[in-house]
Amino acid sequence: MSALLGVILAGGQARRMGGGDKGRTLVAGRSLIDRVVDRLAPQVAGLALNANGDPTRFADLGLPVLPDSVGGHPGPLAGVLAGLDWAAGQGAAAIVTAAADTPFFPEDLAARLTAAAQAADTPIALAATPDPVRGTVRHPTFGLWPVALRDDLRAALADGVRKVVLWTDRHGAATALFDAPGEPFFNVNTPEDLARAEALAP
Repeated sequence: MSALLGVILAGGQARRMGGGDKGRTLVAGRSLIDRVVDRLAPQVAGLALNANGDPTRFADLGLPVLPDSVGGHPGPLAGVLAGLDWAAGQGAAAIVTAAADTPFFPEDLAARLTAAAQAADTPIALAATPDPVRGTVRHPTFGLWPVALRDDLRAALADGVRKVVLWTDRHGAATALFDAPGEPFFNVNTPEDLARAEALAP
């Protein structure tokens, strides 16, 4: 089996945080994106960053910077496609994605997503957590994505598909349920979230 690669999704516009590169926001003295890199890098054979705009602003990370190939900020699926195209050039079969604003995601994310996909005999898996009101809540920026479906995804984006689960459900995506205590996929969207992250940070 070829190596599994990782892609950090940082292509959003961070409107609720006043714009800019939200991943550069400091939490307990370390940026969100540094925390995400530290969590994802040990789980994969190589890492890249999906981000738009001037790539040199991320030069200090030492990672390939992958812009969306679809214009108009169509959302996370465009970042997934950019990651899949990069992975294809590396000879990889799949990528695992993580959001740049979610600093405490599980350290066994890649292994659990891979196991869920294999158990369900499907090429895609999304992370999920239990919720007492909504049942199982999926976290679609945390997923396992096969390079073999990149042209299918490209066509879906061209057809106007933007919601991640609309595309993944077409392919019978598996669910990897993370039911440990806490909020492993807590993400920083607002200044209030940032204050909470400061309290949660190790």
